[in-house]
Amino acid sequence: MMNWEQLLSLKRQGDTSKRLRKEQDETRLGFEVDYDRIIFSAAFRSLQDKTQVIPLSKTDFVHTRLTHSLEVSVVGRSLGRLVGKKILEKHPHLKEIHGYQANDFGAIVAAASLAHDIGNPPFGHSGEKAIGEYFSIGNGQKYKSQLTEKEWQDLIDFEGNANGFSVVTGTRPGVEGGLRLTYATLGAFMKYPKESLPKKPTQNIADKKYGFFQQDKTFFKEVANELGLIPNKTGNDIGYERHPLAYLVEAADDICYTIIDFEDGINLGLVSEDYALEYLIKLVKDSIDSSKYKALTTKEDRISYLRALAIGSLINDAVQVFIENEEAILKGLFPFALTDKSKYKAQMNDIIKLSVKNIYQSREVIEKEINGYQIINNLLDKFITAYNNKAEGKTSNFDNLLLKILPEKHHIDKETLYERLLHICHFVSMLTDGNALKFNKIISDNK
Repeated sequence: MMNWEQLLSLKRQGDTSKRLRKEQDETRLGFEVDYDRIIFSAAFRSLQDKTQVIPLSKTDFVHTRLTHSLEVSVVGRSLGRLVGKKILEKHPHLKEIHGYQANDFGAIVAAASLAHDIGNPPFGHSGEKAIGEYFSIGNGQKYKSQLTEKEWQDLIDFEGNANGFSVVTGTRPGVEGGLRLTYATLGAFMKYPKESLPKKPTQNIADKKYGFFQQDKTFFKEVANELGLIPNKTGNDIGYERHPLAYLVEAADDICYTIIDFEDGINLGLVSEDYALEYLIKLVKDSIDSSKYKALTTKEDRISYLRALAIGSLINDAVQVFIENEEAILKGLFPFALTDKSKYKAQMNDIIKLSVKNIYQSREVIEKEINGYQIINNLLDKFITAYNNKAEGKTSNFDNLLLKILPEKHHIDKETLYERLLHICHFVSMLTDGNALKFNKIISDNK
């Protein structure tokens, strides 16, 4: 059974001894430093030009990955504080002996939520698929025979969560990151604490995806062991049950993309206001002030009011589900997302179905995702070829020109083919939508 004392570890990468909560400066708690380090990082800033729903959209209404991440962190902070208050009431020694406060839980979840998309490629989730398919069905297929099974799986199922772990930990040279976050925040960030194989071996939500690349596994295991996470794989396979606060990070993301992506669709005219009323009223019927709602004169104000109430309803429900299942979660016996057990699950599913039909599969999104696929495929093909040719001592003049436009931090020699392939994947994944377009134009103009 996991215990909160370990799970709330203030230890940071490189520390030789433990840090104690009661020794912290009250004006800037260790977990709050995590939030600051993330928000000042270049990788986080780049999210301002990365797709959330509508790729390459310049519409003011539409959320980017940056605004989405900020909103998820706000919801995460509320979830963490509310859960923390309940946990401290149930386990008073955490406060009386160790000095933890409800705000500590909020700070951990807020920081992990802020970073949850930091490793995602340009062009939304289609960016991940484009990288994976370059290797599984594109020109990258030729490298399969030279890689281990798990190295190959890292590439064909390229995962933003695993890439994010690399970004915030900087566990390999040339990776922008090394933020030295507390292990508690890293644990909450690790929604899928397993390697890429075996692929989804169970119905456990923690096995849905994977959380680290092969070359990051040593430090991943160090974090998991320090936090006392429960191993759930055997033999040479690495996997753990989730850090309890990872459930709250996931819930914050689920709440935001369900409600706020829906709001984007309404404001863009992809979903009618009548649908919005029909779907959102079901979430807020117990809390809506009818007179206040009727006094709102614009669609935007009405939707904003309903959105705020809906998020509040879902936050309170997620907290209740977590507290009711805390013991099972600490024992690694809760294989669900918190929203899977929500009393609003049916209503959330209805909203998601409508969003998929009217927003995610709209012509604008599809056309721009196609464009994103082509751009990512072209960038990977040209830069991987040049980078590998350099390692093999057979670069062309075009290869040399390409390598000169790589950012300086990516001018690093890698010994193995796997490291080289992942290095270029990381470079492409860290590009903004706009920079990916710019690099692709340079390459295309100079073919």
